[in-house]
Amino acid sequence: MPLTRLRIQCFSLFLAAFVALGAIPACAQGGQVLEAEQQSAASPETAGQGGQEGAQGAARFSVTGLPIPRFVSLASDVVYMRSGPGTKYPVLWEYSRKGLPVEITMEFDIWRKIRDSEGAEGWVHKSLLSGRRSVIVQGEGTLEVKRRPKDDARLMAYLEPGAIATVDACEGDWCAVSAQGYKGWAQRKFLWGVYPEEEFN
Repeated sequence: MPLTRLRIQCFSLFLAAFVALGAIPACAQGGQVLEAEQQSAASPETAGQGGQEGAQGAARFSVTGLPIPRFVSLASDVVYMRSGPGTKYPVLWEYSRKGLPVEITMEFDIWRKIRDSEGAEGWVHKSLLSGRRSVIVQGEGTLEVKRRPKDDARLMAYLEPGAIATVDACEGDWCAVSAQGYKGWAQRKFLWGVYPEEEFN
């Protein structure tokens, strides 16, 4: 199943320039606010910076104190990715898959720059992201989910390419996943949403 993402083309280059300057509103507004991204209660905030200049400065540190880059997931069925950290910036993509894993690559105030599994990058409001971890199945064939993290373990289910699963732990070459009522272990190398050497439980 291909990643569900719609290209927003309701503006021309001329119109986009005015939007970036704040002369007129963007053609679409952000989705509803749901589960907020997990973050430190005593997070340092940037001050005295704005627009793209401030966003470039944010690349050097984490506003929340959390690691950058890091994986999170989409918290809403409707999420708009913008070209910059603010509602005045044009919408680039519309996502319609709650739970989709994305990677945070930069932080600026209440905005997070993300990258999806296909390489698209842009900014979303932090309230539309969740700290709950998920993965998306990659590759051309179905992925086997085993009862235990071993090649010869009992087969529990198959996951199709593009399927989204929650991930609870990763150990070595395997990750514990769950999807549509099935739980088991899948090989890490076929999952996008966890780092190659990352281990957690």
